[in-house]
Formats: sequence, C-alpha cells, structure tokens
Amino acid sequence: MASPSLPPPSAKRKPPIRTLKVLTWIGALAPLALLGYELLFSFVVDPVELIQHRTGTTALILLFITLANTPIRRITGLNWMVKFRRPIGLFAFLYSTLHAFSYFVFDHSLNISEIWEDVVEHPWVLVGFLAFLLLIPLAVTSTGGWIRRMGGKRWNVLHKLVYPIALLGVLHFYWLVKVDAVEPIIYASILGALLVLRFVFRKAS
Repeated sequence: MASPSLPPPSAKRKPPIRTLKVLTWIGALAPLALLGYELLFSFVVDPVELIQHRTGTTALILLFITLANTPIRRITGLNWMVKFRRPIGLFAFLYSTLHAFSYFVFDHSLNISEIWEDVVEHPWVLVGFLAFLLLIPLAVTSTGGWIRRMGGKRWNVLHKLVYPIALLGVLHFYWLVKVDAVEPIIYASILGALLVLRFVFRKAS
C-alpha cells in the first residue's frame, strides 16, 4: 500500500489575511475609540490638548509601522505583510487629518490669517503643516489604479516621501514639547534605526 503523499517541506500555510485585516482595523481604530471614551466619560482638564496629542502620536506610530513593513518582510520573508502597508498608511493619514483638523478648528476656528501667522512664527507648526501636506498625495495615490497611471518607478519615487514626512513629524513633536523630549527622542531613535536598515538593504541589493 502506497504511503500518503506529504506536502513538500517548502509548502507554507497561508496566513489568515482576512482575519489579520480585521485585526488591523480594530487595532488602528482602538486609539480613536479610547480617545472618544476618555472625552465622554472621564474628566479631562484640556480636551483639545488631549485630542491633539493622541491623534498626533498615533499618526506617528502608524507611520513608523508602515516604514517597518519592508525591513520586516526582508528579514522574515513574510511577503504577504505588504498587503497591510496601505491600510496602515491610510490610518496614519486619518489620524494626521484629525490632528490637523483639531488645530485648524479648535485653536484657530478656521481663521486663515491666524493659521498663516502661526505657521510663519512657529517652526513646529510649519514642519507639522508641511508633513501633513506631503502626506496628502501619498494617500491619494495609494491605490493600484494610481500605480498603473503613474508607472511603478514614478510611484515609488513619490512614495519615498514617507521618510522625510516621518522626519518632519518627529521634528514637529520635538520642537513642540521642548522640555520633556523623551518621547520624541525615542521616535527619532526608531526612525534612525529604520533608515539604517534601509541603507543596509540597499547596499546588499
């Protein structure tokens, strides 16, 4: 009697992509749900500051997770992880938009002249505003249709802006807090490590 055939050793079990995508959505929206809960059911001394800090740091964390996608794939060989880069990047843009919206509305009541004066006078506002503006074309062109329209090479060049955007985000955070700079320094260290990995992989290829 012939023995049952076994799958080749190289055969790998496919990851549960759909389940992981659901978990990605839950994880990305959890900070927003927690923020809403705190605003509704907790005593918050300065709700505007809480909104701006929470949305800003969440946007930065999600942006860093997006940047970490490629080196993790290169190290582990888990190429299916590329499917999560776009949704996480779009969630980073969502939180960046909420961060900018809270600044425009709560701090300046959509007064354009006040906003412009703040941008000119304060460097942390300028770099934060610039980072947000640079994120917009990346979010708009994140679909497969835009990759086909632009061509892969031009699309890749455009989306490399994510690195200076992350740098501007860290600089914005550092200049904003000034005194207690531990958190932005941690983010800067993580960004530095990601840039080193990118350089190493480019040299290796």
